[in-house]
Amino acid sequence: MKKLNSSEFRQMFLDFFAEHGHMVMQSASLIPKDDPTLLWINSGVATMKKYFDGSVVPKNRRITSSQKSIRTNDIENVGKTARHQTLFEMLGNFSVGDYFKEEAIPWAWEFLTSPDWLDLDKDKLYVTVYPKDTEAHRIWHEVVGLPESHIVQLEDNFWDIGEGPCGPDSEIFYDRGQENNDVPEDDPENYPGGENARYLEIWNIVFSEFNHLPDGSYVEQPHKNIDTGMGLERVLSILQDAPTNFETDLFLPIIHATEEMSAGKKYGANKADDTSFKIIADHIRAISFAIGDGALPGNTGRGYVLRRLLRRAALNGRKLGIAGAFLYKLVPVVGDIMKSHYPEVSDQAEFISKVIKNEEDRFGVTLEAGLTLLDDLIDKAEKSEDKTISGKDAFKMFDTYGFPYELTVEAAEDKGLKVDKDGFDAEMEAQKERARKARGNLQSMGSQDETLMKIKDKSVFEYGVYEEESQLVDIIVDDKLVDKADGEKATLIFDKTPFYAERGGQVADHGDIYDQEGNLVARVVDVQHAPNDQNLHFVDVILPLVKGQTYKLKIDRARREGLRHSHSATHLLHAALRQVLGEHTHQAGSVVEPDYLRFDFTSLDPITPRELKNVEKIVNEKIWESIQVKTTETDPETGKKMGALALFDGKYTDKVRVVQMDDFSIEFCGGTHCDNTSQIGVFKIISEQAIGAGVRRIEAVTSKLAYEYLAGRSDILDQIQAQVKATKAEDIQSKIASLQEELRSAEKQNAAYKAQINASKAGKIFDQVKTVGDLTVIATIADVKGMNDLREIADQWKSEGKSDVLILGAKSEDKANMLISLGQKALDKGLKAGDLIKSVAAIFGGGGGGRPNMAQAGGKKPEGLQDAIDAAVSQLD
Repeated sequence: MKKLNSSEFRQMFLDFFAEHGHMVMQSASLIPKDDPTLLWINSGVATMKKYFDGSVVPKNRRITSSQKSIRTNDIENVGKTARHQTLFEMLGNFSVGDYFKEEAIPWAWEFLTSPDWLDLDKDKLYVTVYPKDTEAHRIWHEVVGLPESHIVQLEDNFWDIGEGPCGPDSEIFYDRGQENNDVPEDDPENYPGGENARYLEIWNIVFSEFNHLPDGSYVEQPHKNIDTGMGLERVLSILQDAPTNFETDLFLPIIHATEEMSAGKKYGANKADDTSFKIIADHIRAISFAIGDGALPGNTGRGYVLRRLLRRAALNGRKLGIAGAFLYKLVPVVGDIMKSHYPEVSDQAEFISKVIKNEEDRFGVTLEAGLTLLDDLIDKAEKSEDKTISGKDAFKMFDTYGFPYELTVEAAEDKGLKVDKDGFDAEMEAQKERARKARGNLQSMGSQDETLMKIKDKSVFEYGVYEEESQLVDIIVDDKLVDKADGEKATLIFDKTPFYAERGGQVADHGDIYDQEGNLVARVVDVQHAPNDQNLHFVDVILPLVKGQTYKLKIDRARREGLRHSHSATHLLHAALRQVLGEHTHQAGSVVEPDYLRFDFTSLDPITPRELKNVEKIVNEKIWESIQVKTTETDPETGKKMGALALFDGKYTDKVRVVQMDDFSIEFCGGTHCDNTSQIGVFKIISEQAIGAGVRRIEAVTSKLAYEYLAGRSDILDQIQAQVKATKAEDIQSKIASLQEELRSAEKQNAAYKAQINASKAGKIFDQVKTVGDLTVIATIADVKGMNDLREIADQWKSEGKSDVLILGAKSEDKANMLISLGQKALDKGLKAGDLIKSVAAIFGGGGGGRPNMAQAGGKKPEGLQDAIDAAVSQLD
């Protein structure tokens, strides 16, 4: 078995399939560009959909890649198992209507077992096949030579996700030995494909040969495809004799760097610490790559996933005794590990680190409060009779302070305590039910929620106020009006409030509530509108709140400022789009978050890059013009006469607010805005895409986030400037154009020389015609570099009809290539180029295949090439 590092193994896989005629495709971004059904690229085949569905024809129907991928459906298992990861690499080889089982299976076996490649022990390899797939079974047994005892038939080996392409698959497992198992040897699950740790799945080969029709029937596809996936980290753990994926060179440097920041903690010392080390190592990889590909932390979609991963990793840093922000320091370590194939993290390390540190700093305040509460809960449980933290308290840790249940359990177990899991699950289910009910109430709150309808108390929202004294007039707990909230979630109504309630795309203010003694009594986590127009403050209660008492309400000022930037920028963007694309363009939806906005708009045609740049330029020009933002309260008719744009054909009350930025933008809007456009600072579009028929979406950042985004891109530009040796940034384009022209000229000249040389060589080769039986044959080793040259000679041979059979070889120091092409006379005799080349490829340490009239092979034993040619010739008679 070869001992390889991660870079060597990855490159070896790609080289193997490149030698078998595959085009090496670079890894796509983690953020899907043309597939709105995916949050992240989650597999190698996810980037191949356009080829398999026929919408795009690849330059080469044979493709291989190492694709970075993210899966987040099992985040809670990461760190606790040997293999679960959020970020992973999927090695794959794909055939788009080219080769099929007869090539895919032997090639997989060759790569795994050949001494020239991975050289795995054949006796430790097992495969599973679909029971009805007799062809795959035959190839594994008769062609590859795998004993029947190593072939397992499983009904689950059929890849089918409903309507569309589907087919049987074959999985390859590596036997890690009973000593590495987690079930007894006689356990019914102790077999390849069962639930056990002994047999490690390392490769899945999908034979997409059927089409699943809407009526439930299956028909054979005219063009059959191959889709394979090999988990790089899993195979690497075998090659590096690592107990789990985390002991490979992909993770250990991150773990060691974390050890240096910890309070004397060492990986391998105990299971609890190891779990934290693994979580941090895994999550920082995913976070770094995701931000590098353009994702940013937020409250929805990909942003929410990033925020969740950051929070979980930060919590585990505290378990290791690491105080303050630390994850951002690991970004350069990730970059160094991966830069041989993925330079994007190293290239953007400064920007990625800044984004992560900002998130860590923001979470630090809540985290410390949560840890304090956890200590109190442990002290309370130690004094209790059953030595148990209640499910309700554990759920509060999870829901209010972001502490995963497992972290609370670990903290309890350290003190010999238990946690009421059933109680926790019950609280979780109750919260989900409340959320479902709340969603229904919010959609039609005015007619459905009887409790809220009964409340007539006035609640006034005051613009431009960040904190104020206010009387608590109503408390709602579990849909009931109460006089006191104690240790629970609650909904509060105050007679006046500085908290903005979510509306018009702008998310709600967050903040704190204090009593008259200055004690923090509640955290405001959301604000919504009640049917009678009060602002409903959804809070996590920390200390008891009493109806009728006066409290100080204080919003998160930094969050509000970010919201003001984004909302005013959204209005400027809307106006700029209408100016560039036409007055027919209208807003179709929006999300306004701190220094981030998502804007959906109507457009029948795609927006061109030039139009998008023009829109961005106009918005920034309006920011630099320092336009005063005026807000006017009036009636709808007067607002329309002012030129205010009404959105969504909405119905307006008797009083409306008109937000005006000179004559450039005038809209009805109840949101919070800047006083002057200059406060936005800078506006940068980060993505634009279609999200439906006639609807497109722009994502953009402002202020601090825009600076951080641009700073990261500036760093990349500096690196490019250095690489092309440009004196200044303005010279980069001309430098690149000059280099491209030099390259084109050299390639053209080289092609001409190569054509002349190959024509001359071909002429000499075509003079070497001999007769074998009744066939004319040309069989020789050509003095050319590789397969591309052999194919050019074969094309010339075919056009000139120099013989019935062409058998050519080419070799270098450590590589050999072979090509066989047959004319019609040879085909009429029943000869097949694919069969011929398969029968002799092993002689020069290779493998190959192809069509009846033409086949090719590659190998690593050039000294055996002549013998292989002679062996092929001997089969012609």
